[in-house]
Amino acid sequence: MAHERTLTDSAFPDDEGKATDLTRRLLAAADGSREPSDYLRAVAQLCADRVLVPVVATATSVATTVDGLTSDREAEMSVVMLQAGDGRRAMVVFTGMDALRAWSPQARPVPVTLDLAARSALADQAVALLVDHSGPHPLVIEGEVLDQLAQGHRLVDLPGGQFGWVVGEGSGHPDGSGGPDGQRDGRE
Repeated sequence: MAHERTLTDSAFPDDEGKATDLTRRLLAAADGSREPSDYLRAVAQLCADRVLVPVVATATSVATTVDGLTSDREAEMSVVMLQAGDGRRAMVVFTGMDALRAWSPQARPVPVTLDLAARSALADQAVALLVDHSGPHPLVIEGEVLDQLAQGHRLVDLPGGQFGWVVGEGSGHPDGSGGPDGQRDGRE
């Protein structure tokens, strides 16, 4: 019996796994800043970019050889969640392969938009997204911002130091439907 699998086209066909310079600069500015605008500017840039969700193999069936060695017989791929001591969970996402590999060289990247990552996190009962958890400049997205993202809204940086939510089609999707600054995907 032949198994057929159909893979969808990537929304990021030219993605080489590198974080954009602008994204990293804005994450650095937000890291340790007490200015809400630095945090919101970093989130707005992430909305115009893609993030990498790490997936790892988890053994579902283990076998033991005649020599007593244990090996995975079957495994499934799982999205990574971290859990705090109080039970709260967070989904980990990365801006580039360098940050993902620094965290776990075995993890495989799945490129997605920030709103899709937020929606997936909430569906899995997570309360936050941890961006670049191992550095160079981590960022936590939670609360109302996470909820708005999960609804498909995209944060945009407006003139005069203001921020707003774009709702609906053409809300800065990196697949080419237009970024908040009019660029195709927010990359420099």
